[in-house]
Order: sequence, then C-alpha cells, then structure tokens
Amino acid sequence: MERIAIFPGSFDPFTIGHESVVRRALPMFDKLYIMIGYNANKKSFFPVEKRMKWINQVFANEPKVEVRLHEGLTVDFCKTVNAQYILRGIRTSSDFEYERAIAQMNKKMHPDIESVFLLTLPEHTPVNATIIRDIISHGGDASMFLPEGLDKNEFKING
Repeated sequence: MERIAIFPGSFDPFTIGHESVVRRALPMFDKLYIMIGYNANKKSFFPVEKRMKWINQVFANEPKVEVRLHEGLTVDFCKTVNAQYILRGIRTSSDFEYERAIAQMNKKMHPDIESVFLLTLPEHTPVNATIIRDIISHGGDASMFLPEGLDKNEFKING
C-alpha cells in the first residue's frame, strides 16, 4: 500500500521551517500533499494563488510533493486523496499541546488516520508565519526565514 501523507496549514507564508519539515518527512512517504487550508470567510495576508505558486516553486524538482487547496476538515481531505497520515511540525511545548488535541479529535473521527509529528530543527524553533507576516507588514526583510529560490520582492507588502 502506498504511504500517503498530507501536511496541512495556511502557509501564509510558507517558511523555511515548513520546508524543512516536508524535506525531512519525504523519505517516510511515497506521496506528500501540502494542503493549503482555505477559508473563504477569513482574510489572508498573501493570496492563496501566490502561496500555491511559491510552494510549487520550492518543490518543483520533487515528484512526491503535490500542492492542493482544501476548504473543510483535514480528515475529509485525507479521505479524498487516500492519505493515511497527517504530518505536523512541532516547535514548542504549546504547539505539542495544540496539535495533540487536534490529532486526538481526528483519530476519534477517523481511526484509520495517524498523525505524525516532527520536531523542528533547533534553528527553526522561532520561525513562525505570524511573526514573519508582522516583519513583512512593517517593511522589514524576512528573506532569511523564507525558502531559497523564491523572488523575495514578491513578499513585499505591495507584491
């Protein structure tokens, strides 16, 4: 059976921490969907089309990775793509508590889906999309927190 995982998130923006979790998880899975959670009622910082474009650029040479949009429950997306695993990155103990609660609820709803947690690399622990959005919104240079190979000018507030 093919091992299929999803890595859900808003990825607003996709950071070096997100990239690291995906790259480190790739040997564990045959296919990994990066699922951008989409909520039509919620205002995003970057348009979802840009986020999809950036993630596709980062993984352009990785055939195991596919980027998809989804509105609704993560476990429903798992069923759509026959994923047995939900991948999550853990930076801090508060991340763990939050992710544990979600994983337990997902398990209750769909017992056949397992959550897999990877600890972030120590140097990525402070990297947080909320803080990066704040840096960008105030005109700061957040390029050191974004994946290599992306046009950093697209991350400016007018971009």
